[in-house]
Order: sequence, then structure tokens, then C-alpha cells
Amino acid sequence: MNMPDELPDDIAELKAIIRAQQDQNARLEALVASFKKALFGSKSEKVDPAQYELELEDIETAIAQVEAEIDADERTAPVRPPKPRQTNRGSLPRHLERVEVVIEPELSCPCGAERHVIGEDVSERLDIVPAQFRVIVTRRPKYACRSCEVGIAQAPAPAHIIAGGMPTEATLAHVLVSKYADHLPLYRQAQIYSRQGIDLDRSTLAAWVGKSAFELTPVYDALMVDLKRSTKLFMDETPAPVLAPGRKRTKTGYFWALARDDRPWGGEDPPGVAFTYAPGRSGQHADKILNGFSGILQVDGYAGYNRLLKRPTQDVTLAYCWAHARRKLHDVTQSSEAPIAQEGLAQIQALYRIEKDLRGLSADQRYAARQERSKPIIDDFELWLAQNRARVSVKSPTGEALKYITKYWDGLILFLADGRIELDNNAVERTIRPIALNRKNALFAGHDTGAQNWAVIASLIETCKLNGLEPHGYLSGVLTAIAKGHKQTDINELLPWNYPKPV
Repeated sequence: MNMPDELPDDIAELKAIIRAQQDQNARLEALVASFKKALFGSKSEKVDPAQYELELEDIETAIAQVEAEIDADERTAPVRPPKPRQTNRGSLPRHLERVEVVIEPELSCPCGAERHVIGEDVSERLDIVPAQFRVIVTRRPKYACRSCEVGIAQAPAPAHIIAGGMPTEATLAHVLVSKYADHLPLYRQAQIYSRQGIDLDRSTLAAWVGKSAFELTPVYDALMVDLKRSTKLFMDETPAPVLAPGRKRTKTGYFWALARDDRPWGGEDPPGVAFTYAPGRSGQHADKILNGFSGILQVDGYAGYNRLLKRPTQDVTLAYCWAHARRKLHDVTQSSEAPIAQEGLAQIQALYRIEKDLRGLSADQRYAARQERSKPIIDDFELWLAQNRARVSVKSPTGEALKYITKYWDGLILFLADGRIELDNNAVERTIRPIALNRKNALFAGHDTGAQNWAVIASLIETCKLNGLEPHGYLSGVLTAIAKGHKQTDINELLPWNYPKPV
């Protein structure tokens, strides 16, 4: 039986709905496939973590947009029993202010009596109020005695970091956190404030930052001293483009990061990181920064650190990073099948699986477990390394990777002899990532001094993060304490791990 050329309106409408739903399903399937690929697929070792997060963010946004479109279609479709949606909203923190809104129904019953409460439904939704600016007005009344002429009594003016200026210490902390934690350059902050009717010139904000950095430098110095008292640290460096005065172009300086993280083996010292700006990458800068330090330093394969081994006291031992060794082999596999490199990667992966099991154990327990489980793998790896170096050309990509591992072998296997040593120096590389992101947003520091200010404030902010401390509250409290004359002899009290956390 042939269908008529023109279908009834309701059938045509249903077909249109089906086509729209099929289109939505196809879009969702494509987005989910992209999401899975981004989340679980192979990634280049060189992918910027910020770019990876941006990719996921955009895919999730697109999925939400399609779901919203489906919800809108369902609201206009015939009424069907509601299907509960699986969502993961998390929970709203208890410390947030609660603003209660009570929605009352009609209280009078049709029968003429008054309705009584028998229960209620309560829901919570997150509400955001744009940054609120307020003015603190400080009044200091003057008093005089009517019976004598002793003089006028007036409370002294409270001390502030910016004497006679308009910002409170909380305002200074907000500017610092916005610039060094949220990666908002000062000119962008000035634009944000302008939208609220607050006209602050970028140069004014820069003056506030400079004064704050000066006042916070003693705390930074105390942080550096405390870190160098440890006998096991991490170190790494990252480029810091700085504007060369008078040349209208940038020069390349470096941020050197010195970090401590004893949490994987239950050490008592709190985690921390201190950045230092230097105009170059020479090993003399590392030697100068580490003046007074003796112990084990975990680094990558940069040759500049070898200068530390030439100290007359020979008090520094270099432990190297298996993640860098792995990266050398990984790069080989990206350009060819490279079965030898694949074998090496499998052995390194076995070491990492063991380390995952040992995380959180004491140094002695880690040492014993490594001797039992990791040492046989290392012994086999050493034999495999010698055999395959004899088989491949030294100048081939595989040969170069094996040469790198052999060159740093003694420092790579040092983790077997000391349970405090990690398999890699990723602990310090993680602390450098925010600086790299800030560098991309701000392009460069305007001067060597500005770069060191950057190092001072970023050190305190990143150490706050490592210790689970909210940076704004910490910096606001520390600047207030400094303004009130906190004693230099008690400066250690202002270090992030000694600062009281809010209840």
C-alpha cells in the first residue's frame, strides 16, 4: 500500500522530532568519544597541562549545551513520568553563608481552617555575588578633660603596610593572589576594578605589590633557611623571559625552585618550595642558592648541577629522575616501533607500580620493600642496558636514550639505598607549573627585580597550597602581623605551616 504524498501533520511532526533526537544523539556520541580520547587516550609527554585542561573544559561545556537543548525539548514534549538524572553535584561547604528563602503556599484551607506545617523540603544551590568592595572608615575621637588642661587623648592610628594609603592588608593580599595564584596581570585587575567603579591605575597596583614583596621578603628568607636545613630536597629550573631595559626585547632568566616534600615517606618536616630568580642557568646559581645545604638533592640530568659535586666538602649527593629517563625512551617510540625502547619503558613502568604500593610507608619500610621487589628489576635492567647498548648504534635515537640512562645510572639507582628518595623529581616540577602558566599570561617580567618579587610571593603562595592553607587568608594575616610590628626574631611563626588555620 502506497503512503500518500502528504503525511498528516502529527506524523510529520513526530518524524521531525525523531530526526532532531537522532542529531542530538549523534552529537553527544561524538562529544563523549572526544572526551574519552582526551581523558584516557595517549598523550604527548610535551602537552601543556593547561592546554589539556582547556580541552576537557570545552568538551564538557559542549556536552552540557546539548543536554540543555534536550531538556528544553523535553519540556515542550508531551508529559511523561520524570526520569531521575544521575548527577554529581558534590556538597556545598559548611562555612559558606546560608541565606534562607522560605516559599509559603496558601495557608487557608478550602474548608476554612488554617493549615499546619507537617514537614518541609530543603534544597541548597550555590549563589555567587560579584566581588564586593567596601570602605573601612576609621574614626579616632579626640577627648579632653573639662576639669584640667592635661592634654587631649586620642587612640594612635593603626599601622598599615601602605602608610597613609587606601588599601587594607586584605586588599593587598587579594591583588597578590590574583596576580600570582590566579595569573591575572595587574592591568587586567585594573580593568576588573574599573567595572565596579573603582579607578586604580596599574602603576598604583604595582606599587602595592612591590611594597608587599619587600615586607614579605623576611618570611621568604626564613622559608629558604628552613628548607636548606633538610637533608633531602628537590631542585629544578624553568625559563623566565624578562624585559631587557632599553633594548625593547626580552632576555632569558631562570626561576630556580628548591622544594621539600617528605609526605610520601611520612617525614615530619612540612612541604614547602622557594623560588629564586637568576639571570642565567649556570650551575653557579644552583651552588649559590644551595649555600649551607648538605644532603641528597634530586634533580634532572642538567649538567649544571655537577658543579655541586665539586665542592671541597663533597657534601651533596645527586639523585636523578626516572621520569626523565622514561621520557627519553618514550620520545624514541613516537617516531618508530622501537622494540628496545618499548622493553625499557615496560621495566620502568614496573618500578612505578611498586612505588605506588609503597607511598605513605616509612623510609625504612620503603627501603626494605625496594630491596626485595625493585632491586631485581634494576639488576635485570642493568644487564639489559649493557646488552642493548652493544647492539645499537650510539648515534641512533635508541642509542642516545640508552646512553643517557647509562650516564646517570648511579644517581638513578640511588633510591634503592635510601627510602626517602623518590623515583623522580615530579614533586618540584608540579610546583613550577603555576609559574609557567603565569609566565604565559603575563608574557614576561618587566625587570630582574620584578622577577625576584615574583619569586618571593609565588614561594609563599605555593607553600600555602602544599600545606592546605588558603593563600588569601594567610597573606592578609601575615601582612597585618607585619604592619603591627611582628618581631623579626619570631619570623618563623609566620611561615605557612606555623600559621594557624581557620577553624
